[in-house]
Amino acid sequence: MIRRDFLKTLGVAAAGAAVGLPAAARAAANREFIDGVEPGGSLNNLDLNLRPIKPEVDKQTTIIVIGAGSRGSTYARYAEMFPYALKVVGVSDILEHRCRRTADKHGVPAEHRFGDWSEVFKVPKFADAVIVSTPDDVHYAPCMKALEMGYHVLLEKPVSPTEKECKSILAQAKKYDRIVAVCHVLRYAPYFVALREIVRSGAIGEIVSVQHMEPIQYAHMAHSYVRGNWRNSKLSTPIILAKSCHDLDILRWIIDKPCKTIVADGSLHLFKPENAPEGAPMKCTDGCPHESTCPYSAIDIYTKQKRHLNVFDLDGNKDPDFILQRLKTPPYDSYARCVYHCDNDQPDHYVAEMVFEGGKTAAFSMEAFAPAGGRRTRIMGTMGYIEGDGTRFTLWDFLTRTPKVWDRKVSEIQEYKGAGHGGGDYALERDFVEAVAFNDPGRLSSTIDVSIESHVMGFAAERSRRSGRKEKV
Repeated sequence: MIRRDFLKTLGVAAAGAAVGLPAAARAAANREFIDGVEPGGSLNNLDLNLRPIKPEVDKQTTIIVIGAGSRGSTYARYAEMFPYALKVVGVSDILEHRCRRTADKHGVPAEHRFGDWSEVFKVPKFADAVIVSTPDDVHYAPCMKALEMGYHVLLEKPVSPTEKECKSILAQAKKYDRIVAVCHVLRYAPYFVALREIVRSGAIGEIVSVQHMEPIQYAHMAHSYVRGNWRNSKLSTPIILAKSCHDLDILRWIIDKPCKTIVADGSLHLFKPENAPEGAPMKCTDGCPHESTCPYSAIDIYTKQKRHLNVFDLDGNKDPDFILQRLKTPPYDSYARCVYHCDNDQPDHYVAEMVFEGGKTAAFSMEAFAPAGGRRTRIMGTMGYIEGDGTRFTLWDFLTRTPKVWDRKVSEIQEYKGAGHGGGDYALERDFVEAVAFNDPGRLSSTIDVSIESHVMGFAAERSRRSGRKEKV
């Protein structure tokens, strides 16, 4: 859709709109928009060609879940919703109760219940595809073996902890002519679909620059990147990939040009032993004298706020005393650790500046110390400006001087009801199921081919952060 046609869809007549506002009026209008005064129109009727998350297939795809934690269980749930299209026929997890829970739910026979991932591939191929949702450092080996044995792969992000391994997976997929979909689910979320479609329409002219911030949220940072699985870059993946490869992917997707150079900085500022308050024990459950005044208290985050409970295998029991008992019991007690006494090394603030082909620039910021999540994006074009917060964005058109807002709630979009990540989880899985059923990777937005580029950007950013030099991508 060209800019003229896009303006028509908004009910705006471009002809005659070039009459300029007085400088004071322009400033006032812009100030009202920036300060958040309700804009004067809606973009909610924009046709995004959103498809239902229900797959359109005439054959059932069979799949093995390797890693039955939070993400693996989420993807397996799609088979419960659409059993005619997807069936879980195998489950692997080193934690027996997680394997049993998912396998029982899907009626997986005993001979197809496995512990370590390697056991899956000791038997002949018995499914169409596998889901690899293991920890980051256990993506590469099962993915490579699955491709070798002829399985298609739904691969949780990030692809792998090293650039070499990422490229090897791409080469393996091509060698065996298999489909690998990377779980860049934000590409499928209606908010980002709408954002990209408006940019592609030419409504803001040519993109010149983008500012994008990912506020992790302080409790989420403490849970995942100080205490949790992604706390140490040597044991998982650098945080720019573990947390923010989604964001690099979205920047590349929206700008739609290759990134040429990147320079990054950031460090671990707060969560270090030297910052521990006097008398703080190794765990919050050890009678810490500061527990009631610490915003990072594990007791507060898990038993009172009841955040991030999926790691505790509660099976629906959210009683505070039960959660507290879990916090005192291995292996869950790792989440009770004092945030100043963990083996973490991930930065709690991270900035990167990117230059894309054609001189377009992007500034990215990842911030731990924010009260809430929700990505913030500003897109500056030659004919307009967009500002959004992850659920709602406003388009300011320089020609018409009329701001328009997009704020459709995913819960109210019939096609996307029940899908996480802003509606993206099951839309991705729909496309993967269809791609496998029809052997057509073109049905996917996030194939391994296109996902590798944003990963390469992340590895370049991390090299720059550590070396202090600008890196070519």
